[in-house]
Amino acid sequence: MAVVPYKEEVGSKKEQVATMFNNISKKYDFLNHFLSMGIDIIWRKKAIRLLKDKQPKQMLDIATGTGDFAIAALKLNPTKVTGIDISEGMLNVGKEKIKAKGLTDKIELQLGDSENLNFDNETFDAYTVGFGVRNFENLEKGLTEMLRVLKPNGSAIILEFSKPKKFPIKQIYNFYFNKILPGIGKLVSKDSSAYTYLPESVDAFPDGEDFIKILNKIGYKDAKAIPLMFGIASIYKATK
Repeated sequence: MAVVPYKEEVGSKKEQVATMFNNISKKYDFLNHFLSMGIDIIWRKKAIRLLKDKQPKQMLDIATGTGDFAIAALKLNPTKVTGIDISEGMLNVGKEKIKAKGLTDKIELQLGDSENLNFDNETFDAYTVGFGVRNFENLEKGLTEMLRVLKPNGSAIILEFSKPKKFPIKQIYNFYFNKILPGIGKLVSKDSSAYTYLPESVDAFPDGEDFIKILNKIGYKDAKAIPLMFGIASIYKATK
């Protein structure tokens, strides 16, 4: 059974995830950076550096949210970054941010579904996803669609939470994720479900080697996982 944000409500996981992000969109950036103590910014920069040798010109940022990964991607000097998300609320915050930074000529944000991408085959040199794939309703369908729109030899970079295995990091992580984070998230965002869903969705996600096996099965090449900060998160890198 799929992990969903609002267990008492009807609606697909996709619909519920969109509603959740609409609900927390105005507080999302603050909470994201506060709850991770800014480490999420460092992780994105590290993920983007993995594409430095490829020098991608056309980039796609999936589950772009408020556009942080798309903005970080500009370090690579692409011609254009297209960001898509299923949450109108998150995109509105992202568009304001991009406009304020004077980046509208480089970044375009649009409503879009990772499992049904509105792009031709082989459109992009690279794609990025930051903390988004665990929210997919159909993980394999989303990964297959993302592979479809990559050019031959194009690069996939996926940043996602994972589950630390070693003592005492595992115990500290579980305590923070399950006891501290939901309380702060509820207090600030006023959405009691969003930050309970976060640890549940991470726990249900097939991380590490399990995720690599899925990438290989779908047809990605040279897939590898790079653990971050004792395995709290991972960068998955692969090519078409």
